[in-house]
Amino acid sequence: MNVSEPLSGRTPEAASTGGAPGTSVRRYASGRQYELRRGDALAVVTELAAGLRWYSRGGTQLTESYSDTQIPPGATGVTLAPWANRVEDGVWYLHGKKLQLDITEVSRNNASHGLLRNAAYALVDESEFAVTLEAAVFPQHGYPFLVRHRVRYELAEDLGLVVRQTLVNDSDETAPFVLGSHPYLRLGDVPSEELTLTVDAGTRLVTDERLIPRSTEPVTGAADLRAGSLVGGLDLDSAYTDLAFDGGIARSTLRAPDGRSVSLWQDSTCGYVHVFVTTQFPGRTKAVAIEPMTGPANAFNTGDGLRWLAPGGQFSISWGISASLDGTGN
Repeated sequence: MNVSEPLSGRTPEAASTGGAPGTSVRRYASGRQYELRRGDALAVVTELAAGLRWYSRGGTQLTESYSDTQIPPGATGVTLAPWANRVEDGVWYLHGKKLQLDITEVSRNNASHGLLRNAAYALVDESEFAVTLEAAVFPQHGYPFLVRHRVRYELAEDLGLVVRQTLVNDSDETAPFVLGSHPYLRLGDVPSEELTLTVDAGTRLVTDERLIPRSTEPVTGAADLRAGSLVGGLDLDSAYTDLAFDGGIARSTLRAPDGRSVSLWQDSTCGYVHVFVTTQFPGRTKAVAIEPMTGPANAFNTGDGLRWLAPGGQFSISWGISASLDGTGN
């Protein structure tokens, strides 16, 4: 594995190693860049938010990316801890005491995407095909716990990308958490609106105008993605649950008209997936985020999917990205 500075333009294949000490080196807005290469697979992981900036197979780009001078637009590729998605008004209660988190989604008055979205992750370990990064959440207003979030990326033998996120509680008190991630998938140069999205989930969370869940309902109509729906006809920012796990794995898939596909898989620790279809991603008519999560928005208040980690304990989730690029579905 090579650590590259700077990584030029949007295509990481052009990366070069950093200069000698004392020389001027252009730095990335997303921090140090970690390249993983195996066979025809390439992944780029960022110091900022332990994010996934790039994943491709055989030159086919499978995730959305961004330029050297940008931070991840729309939170693309960032990992999320100690909560994913949103906390309503940034308020929750611990042992009857009101706690106030910083409001980071001002337009909807929510605390969004955890406490490490703007954090630098330190290198823990690296090998030829894998890298592990870690950052701490220090006790603070709204979250009085000391926890560490460790993220490991690996290119597997089949050239798929495997991600393992682990939360470690260094506090003397049991700490609540939700883990998740925010990758956007694509299939090379095929416009995302021409792709068919399949999510095998039986229940959708119904939200208010602030995207806070208020109820659940069986999937129906345009919200039912089990048989596949054309992305061009979708306007979604919804979480799903009651996922169909096969051998402990659930998959959400984007498929091109020629049969090629890219899938996000998640293990059974992630009982929710959030689907975000947006027209606001830079340079793309539509972009699709498929976000594995252990709990939905506002879990700190509803308790849905919320887990509690004992002092000294740790908890891990696994998810990843795979692709079928020969059009056969294999």
